[in-house]
Amino acid sequence: MLKQRLQQDMKTAMKAGQKDRLGVIRLINAAIKQREVDERIELDDTEVLAVLDKMLKQRRDSITQYEQAGREDLAAIERFEVGVCKEYMPAALTDAEIDAMVSEAIASAGAGDVKDMGKVMGILKPQMQGRADMGAVSKLVKSRLAGG
Repeated sequence: MLKQRLQQDMKTAMKAGQKDRLGVIRLINAAIKQREVDERIELDDTEVLAVLDKMLKQRRDSITQYEQAGREDLAAIERFEVGVCKEYMPAALTDAEIDAMVSEAIASAGAGDVKDMGKVMGILKPQMQGRADMGAVSKLVKSRLAGG
């Protein structure tokens, strides 16, 4: 399980004196624990991936904003955090795999136009969680359904 791996990596980082890495792992654990407390549930690996995916998205947005503001020092910190978070994500899908999965989901949902986008994304999201940029997948599905 991812949560056990995070706990183990936290101990390893503590023993190795890797303060920056330890801080990021603690942030991840805090986000997981916050969601568990808020929803009164125990998160499984899929839900932990959703938490990590959200953290990655937030950091990517921050990197863009910091770079636009000329704050390369802060952008570098965010990039480091992205790197640590990515270590816990499954391998990313290739463009060809994403393309094939989108085609398959459109066919299995019987989607004919953009109104069916919710059905298609409902099929794709669990399969691609943490393995693809869902914003880009959404644009691909929308263009396919619009006849693009």
